[in-house]
Amino acid sequence: MKSVTYYISVFSVALVAALLLSGLGLFAYTRYMVSPVEAQEIVGIDTLATDTTVLATEPLKEEPAPAPAYMEEPRRTPEQKSCSGNRVSHPSIGMSASSADGSLTITLIDKRQNYGGPADTREAMIHSPKSANIHPNGSKYYINSLEGASTVVFDFRTNRRLKVIQHEFTAAHSKLWAKPSGLWPVTHYTSKRDFNTFTGKPVESTFSHGGRYLWIPYYRRSFDVNAQDPSAMAVIDTEKDEIIRMFETGPLPKMVQTSPDGTRVAVSHWGNNTVGVLDISSPKPEDWHYVGKYIVDYELPLNYSLTTPVNRDSGSGYALRGTVFTPDNRYLIVGCMGGEGGLAVIDLRQNRYLGRLTGMMQNTRHLVLYDHYLYLSVNKTGYVQRYELDSIYAAIRRLDGKTARLNGADNCQVMPGARTLCLSPDGQYAYVACNTASQICVVDTRTMQMIAHIPADSYPVGMDISACGRYLITTSQGRNDCGGNAVDIYKIEMQ
Repeated sequence: MKSVTYYISVFSVALVAALLLSGLGLFAYTRYMVSPVEAQEIVGIDTLATDTTVLATEPLKEEPAPAPAYMEEPRRTPEQKSCSGNRVSHPSIGMSASSADGSLTITLIDKRQNYGGPADTREAMIHSPKSANIHPNGSKYYINSLEGASTVVFDFRTNRRLKVIQHEFTAAHSKLWAKPSGLWPVTHYTSKRDFNTFTGKPVESTFSHGGRYLWIPYYRRSFDVNAQDPSAMAVIDTEKDEIIRMFETGPLPKMVQTSPDGTRVAVSHWGNNTVGVLDISSPKPEDWHYVGKYIVDYELPLNYSLTTPVNRDSGSGYALRGTVFTPDNRYLIVGCMGGEGGLAVIDLRQNRYLGRLTGMMQNTRHLVLYDHYLYLSVNKTGYVQRYELDSIYAAIRRLDGKTARLNGADNCQVMPGARTLCLSPDGQYAYVACNTASQICVVDTRTMQMIAHIPADSYPVGMDISACGRYLITTSQGRNDCGGNAVDIYKIEMQ
């Protein structure tokens, strides 16, 4: 028989071993589990919003239930490897969402992506897509691929690529350029002989002359590191899908818009608080010319380095963005996304800047006029606001050269990062690309309530709706080389 001392020794050895294993397990747990502070840092702007307080109060139905809302990327490009630890949104084709009463259903029916995924929807020419524009005749649509320096043309019926329009210019393209207006002088690259030799990054677009022409401004010329000198704008003949005319613009143009009567095109410059207006009343492109440069309060002085980049997306004065003409073609209204905010008003009949309308939420991004209402998307907080056009005209009459307050907004909370919005042809629904939440939200304009939302590829920014109101095309640009690089096509069904 073994002694008591023997059993005590065995027990002691076992106890020490257990304590050692426990310590190692605790170390492994604390080493690989994320602390609350670390988790808070990880959930930043590049992750999907999960705050349910921004969702509609009514329950939403999503189909099919087994399909996940988000999928990890099947393959990562070199740029997307830096997204490790961040989830990106890639909704499955066939995913559907409906309003609570079943009156509206929106379904993702196709996509074109450049991040891997199924081969039959892969599209190498989609690189940071900024905006989408469906041709008025419904035959095709145009995607401005910002970092790809190209506009990609797709067949509306098949979603297959028809053509790629490259935005690269050399001395061989000199005949395309309109005569300089004198409104946008070169102030930094004065010694550059080949100023019109550059690559352009396409931003937004507008059709003119019944869809015959598509106007596309460039974020900047490739050599202009900090977007201080004139940028440019191309005009595409949509019958040939070729660039047929070039104009200079002010620094860092973003939004471009055609007047209701088709005689004017306005381009708003994010870079220095100015707006340019062209007369395009002639059917001949060679007759088109600038008729005005308008300064919103003050022209931002630009004197940055010519070699060291700075962040021009911030600190650019009023950061002019959304742009609309009033239905009577008299006033041009431009959203001030930065600075003190508000809506800048230009009187085209009197040919002068009148001042800013205030009272709306800060960080206004996109503007749409429809049926006596002005709709605004509010980017950061995720709202859609609406004002009656009569109240806007009344406020314009009160402008004293500085500001006048605009009251009486209808407000609808959607989701964070409300960027581009568009209305259905009958005006009953507003669709909003909510960038931070990676969702497309639907607002019933009769009640100004969000009635549905559906996932989009990460960080949607641009969109357009078909003339029939049954199809919605969105662009997901991505952020910090994470997500994006996708065009999503949705079908809308109404009961």
